[in-house]
Amino acid sequence: QVHLIESGGGLVQAEGSLRLSCAGSGRTFMNRSMGWFRQVPGKEREFVAALTWNGSTAYADAMKSRLAISRDNAKNTVYLHIHSLKLEDTAVYYCAARGREFTGTIATIGALYEYWGQGTQVTVSS
Repeated sequence: QVHLIESGGGLVQAEGSLRLSCAGSGRTFMNRSMGWFRQVPGKEREFVAALTWNGSTAYADAMKSRLAISRDNAKNTVYLHIHSLKLEDTAVYYCAARGREFTGTIATIGALYEYWGQGTQVTVSS
């Protein structure tokens, strides 16, 4: 079982930057591939970024120039840096962990993740 807790959201001005954190529990956290997704009320959840247990990364095409995903296994934490924030980045951001350990393939579909955090709200203002 993996428990995930996101933090770092809040109200940010457009063109600003933000670092979201996802703290995970368990000794197997370092062995799991992780993802970040976001959702706006009334819209489908969408993929933002992914990081495999062995360091491969992927980003949503529309956002890739503004994103950086990383992890600190010593702290059981995954980070998502978002730069040059836009009004349309306003959403609840969720981190997720793959159910199976050592999955080296990138997953951009939410259904492939088994564990989810509660989300952190990011609101971008003009």
